[in-house]
Amino acid sequence: MKKYPIAKPYIADSDRKAILRVLCTDHLSLGPKYVEFEKKFAKKIGTKYACTVSSGTAGLHLAMVAAGIGLGDEVITTPFSFVASANCILYVGATPIFVDVDPRTFNIDPKKIEEKITKKTKAILVVHIFGQSADMDPIMRIARKHKLKVIEDACESIAAKYKGKNTGTFGESAVFAFYPNKQMTTGEGGMLVTNDQKIYKLCSSLRNQGRAENMQWLDHQYLGYNYRMDEMSAALGLAQLTRLDYMIRQRSIISGLYNKYFSKYSDLIQVPQVARNNTHTWFVYVIRIKTPKIKRDNLIGLLAKQGISTKPYLPSIHLFSFYKDKFGFKKGDFPVSESVSDSSLALPFYIGLKEPDIKYIANKVIEVVSKSFS
Repeated sequence: MKKYPIAKPYIADSDRKAILRVLCTDHLSLGPKYVEFEKKFAKKIGTKYACTVSSGTAGLHLAMVAAGIGLGDEVITTPFSFVASANCILYVGATPIFVDVDPRTFNIDPKKIEEKITKKTKAILVVHIFGQSADMDPIMRIARKHKLKVIEDACESIAAKYKGKNTGTFGESAVFAFYPNKQMTTGEGGMLVTNDQKIYKLCSSLRNQGRAENMQWLDHQYLGYNYRMDEMSAALGLAQLTRLDYMIRQRSIISGLYNKYFSKYSDLIQVPQVARNNTHTWFVYVIRIKTPKIKRDNLIGLLAKQGISTKPYLPSIHLFSFYKDKFGFKKGDFPVSESVSDSSLALPFYIGLKEPDIKYIANKVIEVVSKSFS
């Protein structure tokens, strides 16, 4: 039986050669590659500056620090996200204030933001989920009205566009991530982007233990962190960046094929919905099971027996044990997010899947879901 993993990176010979070239030099960290990667990435996204970091989580932490968010502050964000987006708020002593999501795109619902704003609110952390931008016009209007900072968690949505403008170019800073399941990868690693030179210089220092660029090795200006990206990762990022548009096109083709084979079964399956103003770049392919007669977790087990790996995507953060214990969250607090969490399923999604593979996967999903009606 053929096995289908949930994801795998797309690594070309040019990627391997790029890494080997670095290994033949004396610069495995703090060399020329990370600087080159920053410049080319900033140009690609459309910002003045880019700062390499060791992960998207590290970048989000630095974005919070650079925004001056700290103890007693509140940051509005979404419960339907990878847990790092909320955790980074806690890292600086602030409190995440969750707002429910749009049931079509799973992004934060702008209509529900203002009711959560208090005198303690300092920022909105927008998460662009699954490769699709949040609805940024109303979010930015709200931020300007209440004098709030906007930080973008674009870790899943590199090169996604809202009304023709790239994610990562709306807020005072934004963060991308390059984990192996992302649209492009550096293994581990991330990038913070900004148009503010002060933010760039501060984050460049903080990621390197607080050492300013012109300081001696054993002198440090800030309390910093070891959030550097190594040269091998940067070289891989540079090589992947040259093929990013191609890789996104391939992912779009795969999502289109899934849509094709699910199109006759809209009563059973909700395929990903793309908002009218958005250009989707397809981090994952997530469906929703419309019938309550089959439990999503049971479906995962049944598909695994057919060689198909699937995954719940995503659990709602507020129902994690740590968040329930710390903040008293309970089932029902954010019903849309919870409903999406309970019914959503990520299917195998990576470059290399062919139409027969996708047809097989889709047919098996339909077969198992359909049996719940018999």
